[in-house]
Amino acid sequence: MSFGEPEGFGGRTRPRVGARTVAAAACLVLGLGLIGGAATGSWLTGDGAADSAGSAFGTARTLWHSVPVDELFPRTVQGTGAGPGGANRTWTRIAVARDSGCAHAFDPLLHKALAPAGCRRLLRATYTDATQTYVTTVGLLFTKADPAAMSALAARFRDEHLDSRADLMPRPYAAAGTAAAGFGDRQRASWTVSVLTDAPVVAYAVSGWADGRTVDTPQPAADAVRSGATTAPAQAGLGNEAQGLADRIERRLRKTVGTATEKPS
Repeated sequence: MSFGEPEGFGGRTRPRVGARTVAAAACLVLGLGLIGGAATGSWLTGDGAADSAGSAFGTARTLWHSVPVDELFPRTVQGTGAGPGGANRTWTRIAVARDSGCAHAFDPLLHKALAPAGCRRLLRATYTDATQTYVTTVGLLFTKADPAAMSALAARFRDEHLDSRADLMPRPYAAAGTAAAGFGDRQRASWTVSVLTDAPVVAYAVSGWADGRTVDTPQPAADAVRSGATTAPAQAGLGNEAQGLADRIERRLRKTVGTATEKPS
């Protein structure tokens, strides 16, 4: 018996179609129409938040080799309101490290904490302020992780306060012949680490004095920028240097991802 043919039960040659059957058929047609219309609308507008987010995440993964260094780490970065008390800052790039892997790039404990995300490539640059009093290294670690793994790593850093532990400070990048020539591990004064969840990237910055003085008690930038903080890094504004520069490089990264993800109209 093919679908739609009358069933020869009780000698009937044609079925009697009741009100319930008609209503059910109408609902089926209406439902299919709504589903089809929604799908067509989605296809026409390209509206898919999940697809868009996935595309942006994938695009971000390749930026380390497809975007010029000046786009990720500009020669000059303006920090409007980034200094203590809302003062403006201007940072000038004085050194760029060659892109590399992560071997020896982090202290052992930070290396271990970041290991679950993997290391695809590490980009670093060092900046100084307008007076060349401070130096700050900013880094972008491009990981091998998927969105779920990045979210898990971000949750761990947040819940265990890993971004505020002095034994998990990022290492600076010092370059001979620059204001950062003496910027080593013992000169680290303030730092910030940000695990992104919308891109496979860990962004960080670490700051210190350009004269090479050592720091006995470094302070995370989040604490150093708080009103009333009295430590040497806080009073000098080194927390602002690390936080302000990291924020702007991170914003620039997101802007670059957005531009690269846009589809031509």
